[in-house]
Amino acid sequence: MGQDERDAGARAGRGQPYGEATAAGRGGTASRLLARLALLAAAGVLAVLVTAVGEAGLLIVVAAPLAVAGCAVGVWWFLAYRGPVRVLGAAVAIAAPAVVVALLTVAGLWLTALLLAVCWAATLSCARAALRLSYPRRARRVRRAARPGRAVLIMNPRSGGGKVDQFGLAERAERLGARVIRLDPEAPADVAGLARTAVAGGADLLGVAGGDGTQALVAAVAADHDLPFLVIPAGTRNHFALDLGLDRADPGRALDALTDGEEVRVDLGTVDGRPFVNTVSFGVYADVVQRPEYRDAKTGTALAAMPDLLVGPDVRRLDARADDTDLSSLQAVLVSNNPYTSPDVLGGSGRRPRLDSGLLGVLGIRVEGAAQAAELAVRGSQSTALTVRTARRVEVSADAAEIPVAVDGEALRMPTPVVCALRPGALRVLVPRDRAPAAVPARPVDWRRLLRLAFGRSP
Repeated sequence: MGQDERDAGARAGRGQPYGEATAAGRGGTASRLLARLALLAAAGVLAVLVTAVGEAGLLIVVAAPLAVAGCAVGVWWFLAYRGPVRVLGAAVAIAAPAVVVALLTVAGLWLTALLLAVCWAATLSCARAALRLSYPRRARRVRRAARPGRAVLIMNPRSGGGKVDQFGLAERAERLGARVIRLDPEAPADVAGLARTAVAGGADLLGVAGGDGTQALVAAVAADHDLPFLVIPAGTRNHFALDLGLDRADPGRALDALTDGEEVRVDLGTVDGRPFVNTVSFGVYADVVQRPEYRDAKTGTALAAMPDLLVGPDVRRLDARADDTDLSSLQAVLVSNNPYTSPDVLGGSGRRPRLDSGLLGVLGIRVEGAAQAAELAVRGSQSTALTVRTARRVEVSADAAEIPVAVDGEALRMPTPVVCALRPGALRVLVPRDRAPAAVPARPVDWRRLLRLAFGRSP
């Protein structure tokens, strides 16, 4: 073990920040090399464009955005309409990229276009990696945790397709001295009530092997009594566990925290007083998951419902107020416990680099037609259809006495206005000492910083 690692371990043991503090300490040589490779790949892009001058070069430059935009228009028609328009939308979504590829092939430019795409992809990949390494990793505050004497773990055997039994979680936990409360799949249980009873019985740690909705309910009880909370990723997606650095492929590794653990303080979200650890969704997604048939036929239910939720005079619109910022006539609003690094939260690729910022992430979507859908596809987070904010308090309202709400994926209905807030640092989470590092925030490519990094000047 090197001196830096020993120093980091010592700081962690004293409850002080750990992590590298400078770009050089985080691999300055590697970031400089990647920055130079990014500039070399960018030069390759320019060389390809100069080689393909004239109309051929113009065709290559506009082909990709046109393909993306055409595909987005087709997808919008497919989702927002039924009957012939839906069929046409599917055809356009498939045909748009195919036509562009055909044009490039007929013009004898497919190889040039492929080379251009490879060079540009290499440019962005190397540039983002270089910039990610050049920023200091945010210090994470941890405290060495004492071994709990009366740990109580609530386990849902149906969660995640049966992970509790698949990985033998109950038996492993009991061998480590924990008391396991196994939920009955045939009888609905008040998990928060079970947790409160456990606390009254002297529990000094609460934990859950189950989905994020169950995690949140028990986490709130732990926070109310200032007890440590153990997350065992035995649900389906386990987003909370992912952002804590836990191993979702082997949920049993989370139990290592009972004997060799650290404690971190994180925020806990609330929506009208109900706790959440990940997200609260309003609008289209919340409407879809309310339907009884959604559990057994997710795709079919969503396709059947989308036209009524996206277009037409009876579409429900939402208004939101994020601190002092008003957002109006939205089709969907997503509020998260700490901001995600990218707008693709529902798609599963979003990550939260922090769970202790004291801020809610706010994502508002308003797509009025095919043209705006195309703009969203081409411009991404810069599109006028997307609003990304952070706030300490979010209020969502609509022209209805109550609205559908999805809290950590669970379908509920709540009276309007619905208020989302945070309890900063309210939750003590016990995690294994051996776990993945926090996610590094995604940053836009800063070409000036990249140039300084490539040629040896400290950014």
